Amino acid sequence: MIGSTPVALLISVLAALLVLGRKRGESGSTLEKTVDGALAPVCSVILITGAGGMFGGVLRASGIGKALADSMADLGIPVLLGCFLAALALRIAQGSATVALTTAAALMAPAVAAAGFTDWQLACIVLATAAGSVGCSHFNDSGFWLVGRLLDMDVPTTLKTWTVNQTLIALIGFALSALLFAIV
Repeated sequence: MIGSTPVALLISVLAALLVLGRKRGESGSTLEKTVDGALAPVCSVILITGAGGMFGGVLRASGIGKALADSMADLGIPVLLGCFLAALALRIAQGSATVALTTAAALMAPAVAAAGFTDWQLACIVLATAAGSVGCSHFNDSGFWLVGRLLDMDVPTTLKTWTVNQTLIALIGFALSALLFAIV
């Protein structure tokens, strides 16, 4: 238990409070204000990220990967585009780029495996999926709030800068991966 990451971090924080706070003569209220100031910006971020991970787990456990692969085939959507759109939809729905990427990969694995792509094409599919996972960052993305708070931006400004930036990165990343896919 002591070797687990959360416990080790807690012990480190308590040791720092003792050594850097109490031993230097800081009062309990001063230490409390310092800890509150340090934790306030990240607590909501951690909560939002955890909720996104939980949603991704539910999606993976539901077994919709096969149905998604079949639907894409029926609609004639290329796998590269399907992976990008799946990751983008998951990113918009639950916020976390990491969860969107890993969940989209798990959901799209049956379609990718059935197509028999080359190694280079698989690399392009991974890049397209990763590109989709970073687009349209908004309110349910912990990165949105982290960037907004750390740069002291209000919500409209964060939407105009961070969201647009992330969406451009996603679209350019997809375009480059699609171009490379067509070449190889």
